[in-house]
Amino acid sequence: MTGPDDDLVPVSVRLGAVVPPEDPEDWTRPLTWVAAAGMLTAPIATLAWYLLASPAQAERALPATYLVAAALAAGSAATGATQLGRARAWTATLGTGLFGALVIVMIGVVMAGERQVGAASPTLSHAFGAALAGFAGAAVAAAVAAGVARLESRLIRFAAAVAAGIAIAFSATGFLMPG
Repeated sequence: MTGPDDDLVPVSVRLGAVVPPEDPEDWTRPLTWVAAAGMLTAPIATLAWYLLASPAQAERALPATYLVAAALAAGSAATGATQLGRARAWTATLGTGLFGALVIVMIGVVMAGERQVGAASPTLSHAFGAALAGFAGAAVAAAVAAGVARLESRLIRFAAAVAAGIAIAFSATGFLMPG
């Protein structure tokens, strides 16, 4: 039996269905662009690297490997800095890190070319190393982002998370792919 107030609530909401908002995300807001750029920075850097000068060896990290790992950590931190509240900053940073790492590995697989038996192709090796190191940096950046989420200044929230994320991404890249 429905009451008089139930008529004001759409049927889809009463039934528990998820419906898109009437006004989709406003792409004119700068923070929306910061979040989108943060999510796509590392995958775009990876794609550009592989299209312009694909790695020929997989034994040690190249400067571009460090760059992609740092871009993943920094982009994740930038996305998290757009959020208010600890839980949102944490999940936005981690979610962006996971998304970026997955796309980086997918780009490495697509750009690998021929299949190799017994060894990974250089593109896949660098993609996996950069994705893992970048996600380690994003995880630390998520913790920092959650810790500073209540600060008023977005610049301070951004700088703290980015600095921590990049430092860990660089360290993890050197650890995963020693040269």
